[in-house]
Amino acid sequence: MTTPTGRTAGRPVLGTEHKKRVAIGSAVGTTVENYDFIGYGTAAALYFGDAFFPDSDPTTALLLSFGTLGIGFAARPLGGIIGGYLGDKVGRRPVLIASLLVMGVATVVIGALPTYETVGILAPILLVTVRVIQGLAFGAEWGGAILMTYEHAPWKRKGAYTAIPQAGFPLGLLLANLAFLASAGLPGDWAWRVPFLLSSVLIGAGMYIRLKVEESPEFEDAKEHGQLVANPLAQVLRQDWRNLVRAFGLRVAETAGYAVSISFVTSYVHSEGLATRPQTILAIVVAALLGFPATLLWGHLTDRVGRKPVYVFGTSLMLVFGIPMFLLVNTGSLGAIIAVFVIAFVFCQNSLGGTQGAWFAELFSTETRSSGASLAYQLAAVISGFTAFWAVSLHSAYGWTGPAVLFVVYGAVGLVAALATPETFDRSRRAEVERATAAARQDPAALAAPVA
Repeated sequence: MTTPTGRTAGRPVLGTEHKKRVAIGSAVGTTVENYDFIGYGTAAALYFGDAFFPDSDPTTALLLSFGTLGIGFAARPLGGIIGGYLGDKVGRRPVLIASLLVMGVATVVIGALPTYETVGILAPILLVTVRVIQGLAFGAEWGGAILMTYEHAPWKRKGAYTAIPQAGFPLGLLLANLAFLASAGLPGDWAWRVPFLLSSVLIGAGMYIRLKVEESPEFEDAKEHGQLVANPLAQVLRQDWRNLVRAFGLRVAETAGYAVSISFVTSYVHSEGLATRPQTILAIVVAALLGFPATLLWGHLTDRVGRKPVYVFGTSLMLVFGIPMFLLVNTGSLGAIIAVFVIAFVFCQNSLGGTQGAWFAELFSTETRSSGASLAYQLAAVISGFTAFWAVSLHSAYGWTGPAVLFVVYGAVGLVAALATPETFDRSRRAEVERATAAARQDPAALAAPVA
């Protein structure tokens, strides 16, 4: 079992002096990149079928639109491999800066793309091309942001600190849907173009902050002592493949569950006439607004009760919520629809997302952590990327019960993975952690002293 120090003894008990700046800088970047990536999901559900596949019937157009969404997710493992490898070889910081820049440029380009009406078949081809670039950049992003935060964080608050960049997901979701809500009344294509073009403002802010973030102290220490491995990816596959599989299963429940409960349900309530576009976006905004503090609270909770109990709770909730989720949505009540988004996002998705940062980082050693955590995280994205596509197909064949059962299946996968993954926060050592932290606070010299 991994102890609270993970496999990285030698860290300052109270973390580095830059820990808060690093956490906030990472969170700003993940917010920007999630704004970009999630904004695409909203546009795919509500607009891209008409804009890029107008000659198809509504169901086929939606399938094709979600297909382009999935292509971006399919590119994320390659981005994770490249970003993880470079993160373990040249450092976390350069990968963070490059991924944000590429992601931002690609998103602005989407906002300027010609539609099918203007250039015909070239329009969806361009859309797919830019979406692949988005996927590569997003795949490289997560590992660097989380690991920079984890490796700067205090010994006993790694869960709380890594939840800060994880909270960039609901915050990005909130900003993206606020942008779509504000632009919903604009004429023609401007309703979906403006949110993508507004990304340019966020990119500038994100780049400014990320350029001020310091490199990971653990990476610098490993580099100084010649502990960088020649091929971190190969070492992970050879020595840590079990943890890779476990983390993959944990991640599938969170990201694919989101694809059903948020991405698919967004299109479902609209196509079934259960809610208007503005009402649907409003429901997502409410969930995202609550999801931001919820993610932080879930991360804090993992430092009190452990990583595994929180994950078991979230995945167990998925098992029992699949059928009620659609029964509530089918009422057509705006209050019920908002409740569905809140439960699915705040309690199912956020409880898992708030746990992943610390748990995934602690499953791998410093010299292979970026490759291992990034690969597991992004491989699961392939499943989630095509989940909305599969959910539409299942709905066409079996009605709403098809997507409902799919959501339950993902919850079962996550629960099995959670039960099979070792707890990395050992509560039996909590008293030791408290004593070491108190001693470090009383002795300024201990701030730089390594953990035994």
